[in-house]
Amino acid sequence: MGTDKQKQEGTVIRTTGSSYVVKTDDNRLVSCFIKGNFRIKGLKTTNPVAIGDRVLFRQEDADHSLIEKIFERKNYIIRRSTKLSKQTQIIASNIDTAFLVISAKFPKTDTAFIDRFLVTANAYNVPCEIVFNKIDIYDQEAMLYAGYLIDIYEKIGYKCLLVSAQEGTGMNVLKDRMKGKITLFSGNSGVGKSTLINAICPSACLKTGEVSTSHLSGKHTTTFAQMIIEDDISIIDTPGIKSFGMVDFTKEELPLYFPEMKERLSDCKYYNCTHIHEPHCAIKQAVEDGEISIERYSNYLKMLNSEEMQLNDWETK
Repeated sequence: MGTDKQKQEGTVIRTTGSSYVVKTDDNRLVSCFIKGNFRIKGLKTTNPVAIGDRVLFRQEDADHSLIEKIFERKNYIIRRSTKLSKQTQIIASNIDTAFLVISAKFPKTDTAFIDRFLVTANAYNVPCEIVFNKIDIYDQEAMLYAGYLIDIYEKIGYKCLLVSAQEGTGMNVLKDRMKGKITLFSGNSGVGKSTLINAICPSACLKTGEVSTSHLSGKHTTTFAQMIIEDDISIIDTPGIKSFGMVDFTKEELPLYFPEMKERLSDCKYYNCTHIHEPHCAIKQAVEDGEISIERYSNYLKMLNSEEMQLNDWETK
C-alpha cells in the first residue's frame, strides 16, 4: 500500500481514553491512537481530540492507525475539567445544533445551569435549542415553570420544544430539526437524554437510569462521549453534567454572550460599563422595564462574580 493510500480523513465518533474510533468518508470504522505529545496549540485540554473532529490519520499496520492532524474546528463546546481547574475539556466539535435537554421536574433544571451552557455555546459559535423532556410527568406547577422558561428564552431567540420520549410527544418535530445535521445532546444527569436518543435512534440501545428519589438528581448512565449515526441523523451523546464551568472569556466579554444585553451595549453611557452600578446603564434600565429577565440578569451577576471568571481574567493577563 502506498503512502497516499495510508493517509485518510474521517470524523471522530467515539473517544475512550487515548483511543478513538474514526468514521471514514466511505463509512468504514477505524481504531486510531495519538502520540503521547499530541497537543492543540493554544489549548490546555485534557482531550486533544474530541468527538466531531475531522482528522487526518495514517495506517501503521493492520490494527493500528495514528491521528496526525486535526483540521480546523468551526466551533466546539468546552468546559473546565473541574470547577477551578486550569485544564479544560472539549466536549464536542463541529456542531450544527446543540440541544440542551432540561426538565421542569424530577430533576428540575435551574436557570443558572441553562444560562451557563447557553453563554458558553454562544461564546464558541454553537447554535442552541432547548428541549423540555419528560413532559408526561409534569404537574401543573411544572408546566407553569416550563412556560415561564419558554417565555424567557424564546424572547431572546432560542427555540424551545416540549417533548416526551416515553409517550412520543413532540418527537417528530425534534427529529425534523435534526435531519442532515451533526447535533449535540447535553444536560444534567437524569433529564432523560439517553431515553430521548434511544427513541430517535433505536439502534443506539443506550443504558438508561433512574433519578435518585433522595436527592432528586440523576445518575450518570452515559460514561463516555460518542456519536450515534442512524440514517441522516448524527447525535453526539455526552455524559450528564452537574455543573458547567466557563472557560476562556473575560468579564468584559461576558455581556456579549447574552443576546438581549449585546443589542443594548451601545446605549450605555460608558463604553466599559459593567452593568452593575454605573448611571445611565441601558442593561439595568431594560431589567427595570421588564425587557430583560431579572433571572437572566441575576445569573449574569453571579457569573461575573464567580471564582472561575476571576480565574479567566487572571489567565488572560
